[in-house]
Amino acid sequence: MKRLILTLLTGLLLATAGSAMADEGMWTLDHLPIKQMQQKYGFTPTQQWIDHVQHAALRLAEGCSGSFVSANGLVMTNHHCANTCLSQLSDKNHNYMQDGYVAKDDKDEPKCPDMELNQLEKITDVTARVNAATAGKEGAARIKAQRAVDSAIEKACVNSDPDTWRCDVVTLYHGGRYALYKYRRYQDVRLVFAPEQSIAFFGGDPDNFNFPRYDLDVTFFRAYVDGKPAHTPDFFQFDPKGPKAGELTFVVGNPGSTERQTPWAVLAYSRDKSLIPFFGYLSEERGLLWQYSRMGKQQAKEAQDALFGIDNTLKVFKGWLETLNDESFVAKKREEDASLRAWIDADPARVKKYGHPWQTLDKALQRGSQLRERYSMIEGGQGFGSTLFRDARALVRAATERAKPDADRLPPYRNANLPAMQQQVEAKTPFYPQYDENKLAWTLEKMRQALGADDPFVHEVLGKQSPEQLAHALVYGSKLSDPAVRKQLWDGGEKAIQASHDPMIELARKIDPVARKLRKQYEDEVEAPLRQASEAIAQARFARDGTSSYPDATFTMRLSYGTVKGWMEKGKEVPPFTHFDGLYKRATGADPFKLPESWLKAKSSLDLSTPMDFVTDNDIIGGNSGSPVINKEGHAVGLIFDGNIHSLGGNFTFNDSNNRAVAVDTAALDQALRKVYHLPRLAEELEKGHQ
Repeated sequence: MKRLILTLLTGLLLATAGSAMADEGMWTLDHLPIKQMQQKYGFTPTQQWIDHVQHAALRLAEGCSGSFVSANGLVMTNHHCANTCLSQLSDKNHNYMQDGYVAKDDKDEPKCPDMELNQLEKITDVTARVNAATAGKEGAARIKAQRAVDSAIEKACVNSDPDTWRCDVVTLYHGGRYALYKYRRYQDVRLVFAPEQSIAFFGGDPDNFNFPRYDLDVTFFRAYVDGKPAHTPDFFQFDPKGPKAGELTFVVGNPGSTERQTPWAVLAYSRDKSLIPFFGYLSEERGLLWQYSRMGKQQAKEAQDALFGIDNTLKVFKGWLETLNDESFVAKKREEDASLRAWIDADPARVKKYGHPWQTLDKALQRGSQLRERYSMIEGGQGFGSTLFRDARALVRAATERAKPDADRLPPYRNANLPAMQQQVEAKTPFYPQYDENKLAWTLEKMRQALGADDPFVHEVLGKQSPEQLAHALVYGSKLSDPAVRKQLWDGGEKAIQASHDPMIELARKIDPVARKLRKQYEDEVEAPLRQASEAIAQARFARDGTSSYPDATFTMRLSYGTVKGWMEKGKEVPPFTHFDGLYKRATGADPFKLPESWLKAKSSLDLSTPMDFVTDNDIIGGNSGSPVINKEGHAVGLIFDGNIHSLGGNFTFNDSNNRAVAVDTAALDQALRKVYHLPRLAEELEKGHQ
């Protein structure tokens, strides 16, 4: 579910460049506004400081951020970023997401089935090479050329060792620049500590995206190499005192996506054709899962991770829609577009160079509107909401794609990306057949509603069966819940896939030609012209305004700077800190304000004046969850876990007067580990920087 916000509008929402004001900006580490930092705060980060920050920060491949906080591979991130691992490690006797987990020793640290950490090693500008490969090409030819050059660059970077290295060609300024990001992979990631859900997400949905806040949203993992804790000399020293009001702070993490300079035509299309319909889809899914979770304790455990993600996403979408319907924002976006269009049209030489990109956008969006629903249901997977089907499609496509030259493959199946795909497919994770059956039946019905009962594709999938009948037959007839079966099919390649009579594999095989055709249509007729138009807009903006700005977020490492600072809300000051005493005052004994027993017992031993959570005016967005808040010494003083309600519009614009990042104070983390969970071993490792 965390991937949802990061990927939902990919290919529809285009980003060019952001114009930085105040402390706005999510800056790439090879393009920091050093002069601005020096002028405003008297701090100049050295190259040594930048390199240290780059290697200490991490990306969780599933969709969050994290950081090394000791030389022994200890990793700090959010509890809500660990939901998948906690759910996968739980069994009929243990609910680690609800009850937490404590490893007393290294030997008690269980491996997360399919977690991957990425440590950024190097950023290389590859703009000239990509532009040379795609120059003069349009549509399908452009897509093919882009894939070929990306594959060649990534293949050379991985250097026949994809288990160690991950390499991604990243589009920045939506085509104004291309960069190669080289990461070290960690796929042996083990759970060290997680608190109870009721303190990690204290206040539940009512408090989500709000402040004051009282959450201990943290989980610690450990990266292993060759069965031993990883040696990680670059880490953020843990400061148990936390930050002070007004202190200069930096957030280093991987913000997912922003659309701050996306043309209004694209934003309006995305609002009307993507966000609003998908908001309805998710609302229905939430109702389905809520009803399922009421069937019993086991069902509630099975649905808890998905429900958390949907609730969070719906609140985000509500904030996005409020911004996209705000008249002043719409007027500003239209004015920005009109100004740049007028600048291009004022000079025939500019028209010759940049063309008429807004006309290209309009044509592509019209085609996107025609393809969207069918594409979403079939290729996008909204009509096949099953874990087993997800694995079946991955196995079927991996077999076909691995038989092709690397340059001709779909991006997820290139050699550089296969280790993550294989890890997901072969992961030993719990499977809940009743849950999967319910989800699949509902999504099959949604597909029938969207495409029509007489649609040939619907007939091909359902035949004479109802969605409920087909879902039951598929889920209970498939053997794909067994990781050994999935591994056998992965290793066997095309021959094994074609010989398989597993009903899920048969379904994936049957619909794959239709899905691939839709994908190609969408890429050639929508994505390619959108990319071409956005590149022209980016280049025109560069020519007019210069390039001293930050690119929109791309789920790659960024650094933002700001200060610990509250804001004014309806004429009243909102202080930047909350404290333990406020936590106990807010607790009611009933969900979602019910404290776990561990915190009730520890109250008398805690210093209730200890800061718990705080806010800063650092510029963040979804994907920054789990990012460390560091000071100018490079020490960790907090852990980002949320934004306030005003941050929801930050996907499209930044308002420094009230947009705030919300973080857990390291002082609270230190006190909790020592006095609530009685883990001096872990607290000492954090403070000393080693075991």
